[in-house]
This record gives sequence, C-alpha cells and structure tokens, in this order.
Amino acid sequence: MSTDTQGAGRLGFEAGQVVQEFGWGDDVDEALRADIEKIIGSELEDEDFGDVTDGVILWWREDDGDLTDALVDVQTVLDDGGLIWIFTPKPGRDGEVGHSDIQEAATTAGLQTTSTFAIAADWSATRLAYRGRGK
Repeated sequence: MSTDTQGAGRLGFEAGQVVQEFGWGDDVDEALRADIEKIIGSELEDEDFGDVTDGVILWWREDDGDLTDALVDVQTVLDDGGLIWIFTPKPGRDGEVGHSDIQEAATTAGLQTTSTFAIAADWSATRLAYRGRGK
C-alpha cells in the first residue's frame, strides 16, 4: 500500500514557493517530502537557510523540546501570510504529540490551529495560522 500522494496537494503550497523544513530526522516520510518538492519545483530548504520563506514544515515529536519556542522561531523566517504546517506522529505512534499540546503551544506563540488530517502513513499534519488581532 502506498502513501496517499494527494496528501501534499492539500497543504496549499504552489510552484515557485520557497519552503523551509525544520525537525528533519530519519523517521520523516520521504515520499511526502518528495511530493512537496514536486509541487514547489525545488528542494526544501534546511534549517540553516538564511532568507525569507513562503512556508514552513516542522516535523515535531514529543521529545523534541519546547514546541512554543520552535513555533516562535519558525515565524521569524516567514513572509507575511506564509503557511506553517506541523507534522507530528499519529496517535499511538512513538513520539506522538497531543492535539491539546499543539493548540496550547500555538496559542502561546500567537497562532491558532485551523485543520488537522492524516498526511502520511505515520504522520498527521496540523495547519497553523496567525490569530486575528482584536480591535
């Protein structure tokens, strides 16, 4: 059984965009990475990329540290309106991160969760967006 190749298309990335990847490890879904690269037409930029990006993907596991700090950091590289996706192990997998933990970290970092779905065999994707400012 193959990975859902339509998954990457649900992320909203477009050809020509610069997407930076954080949290890469031996456990990431390489087929998903390749599908994203096909969509944007170039390789994902690594954590050391020094310019503004159109989007960020963050692979995150329970033991990776402070999620709030990571979310604050990734926002510094994003162009206005850039996409932020956090990929976490699905429930029941090693390193899973509770949805409430993601929501709490996002809120503290000035973001909100907007959608979550299965993106690959072992990974879930959660989109984060900037919270609207009160008047």
